[in-house]
Amino acid sequence: MWTDVVGVFQKYMGTGLIVIWFLGALVYLFLNEKRRERRLLFVWLPVIVLLLYFNPLFAGVFCSMLGSEIYFRNCWMIPFIAVIAYSAVCILERLKGIKQLLFGTAAVLLIVVSGKLVYANPLYSRAENCYHVPDSVVHLCDAIVVPGREVMAVFPSELLLYVRQYSPFVCMPYGRNSFVTDEKNDFYIAMEQDVMDVAALSVYADTAGCHYIVLREDKEILGEPKDYGWEFFERTDGYVVYRNVKMPLDF
Repeated sequence: MWTDVVGVFQKYMGTGLIVIWFLGALVYLFLNEKRRERRLLFVWLPVIVLLLYFNPLFAGVFCSMLGSEIYFRNCWMIPFIAVIAYSAVCILERLKGIKQLLFGTAAVLLIVVSGKLVYANPLYSRAENCYHVPDSVVHLCDAIVVPGREVMAVFPSELLLYVRQYSPFVCMPYGRNSFVTDEKNDFYIAMEQDVMDVAALSVYADTAGCHYIVLREDKEILGEPKDYGWEFFERTDGYVVYRNVKMPLDF
């Protein structure tokens, strides 16, 4: 557990320069900040959070209850930027003239070289709309939503995380746990096959109460959807939507 916790922290910290600056800022504020409320906010609070994060007991309880794959989110509670920024401002206030200019310039350069350009990460892409989800999700959800009630729809894996962000009225039979855990949902497995077996999908869809089934347009389909009570509903952004007429949408 300790190795896993340290490994997560190392990945989150990137080059490690920010950590060095953060620890140096903590020491500086510990020695020089005399105001009680600011010591509490910029010294003791960060130390307590760090001790909590690296506490094996806390890590064990957290991972057993919520899963180890999201433990990195605890790093968000460590106020790295707040501590560094406040300490830098305090130092700048104490310096004068050329020393102030040199320190300010060095601080900016250190920020630049201590990280990487976030937009160079392949996981980032230009936002397609103000919701910061793919346009396909917006178009699909808007097409199937029924005013005044929730609907149940199954989506391919690449859309799962975005549907729940965009619309609270479109429910799904499975979510993110289906592809982040080893125990795969049978419905999820069937939806991710190269050939879509409508007979098998129909059983899963009926059991889950799905009103709509969203399939990738480029997937091969085994069987006739209409033979299983699926009516063609919409085609958009590389996806085909079928309406499962066996599941009524009455209020």
